[in-house]
Formats: sequence, structure tokens, C-alpha cells
Amino acid sequence: MNQDSISLIEQYYAAFNQGDMDTFLSLLTDDVIHDINQGRREIGKDAFKQFMACMNNNYKEQLVDMVIMATADGQRAAAEFVVLGEYLKTDEGLPEANGQTYRLPAGAFFEIRDGKVARITNYYNLQDWIAQVNA
Repeated sequence: MNQDSISLIEQYYAAFNQGDMDTFLSLLTDDVIHDINQGRREIGKDAFKQFMACMNNNYKEQLVDMVIMATADGQRAAAEFVVLGEYLKTDEGLPEANGQTYRLPAGAFFEIRDGKVARITNYYNLQDWIAQVNA
């Protein structure tokens, strides 16, 4: 496994957990590809910044139980973790928010280029999340 790539992903998630969006975004390439779980593909750091602004407005999340792996050449990485969250504000097309909490297993796949995240693809079970916030 490539320690540089593992360290990059550790930094990425540490910045996320700290709410440090400047550091978080600095770890992305300008043309980053973001494959949203069960959704669309967005390209570019500006699109990712807008996505995160919406997420941070509607949800409060911490990622725990992190396991990170990388290929020997460092070009690909993966992470498995648990999302501990609170649903703060109703997100378009989703159930009504009223501060519900959730615990959701999730994962992500990364492409790394020039020491930065060039692609991130997130996966989680949306039906599990919906069931939790509707409970």
C-alpha cells in the first residue's frame, strides 16, 4: 500500500471531520470528478464546493471507524467508515428534517493525481438512511 495516498485520504477526512473546508478543498485537483451516491457526476472544485455548502447546511456529520487502503502505485485508494449524522434541514426530494440522527455504513473510492484527489465516488445505502430518518 502507498503511504502517501493513505496520508492524503487521512488528511481529507480529518479536514472533513473538523469542518475545515479550506483544507478539505485544497486537497482536490481543480478538475476533480465527484460521483454522488445514486446521483449525478459533477466536475470541478467549484461544483464540489457548492455541494459541500449544501451538505454542511443540511447535515452535521462525523466519520468514524475509518479504514483506508491504497494501491501500491498510489493512484487509487478506498475508505470504509461509519457516518454519524444529524439531519438539520430538509434536503430537496428527501424526507422532512427535524434533527433526526443516523448511523450509516459508507465507503468511498478515490483516484489520486499529483498528490491530490482527482476523483471521489461515495457509496452508502440511501434506503437505510431514509428508513433511519423516517423512524
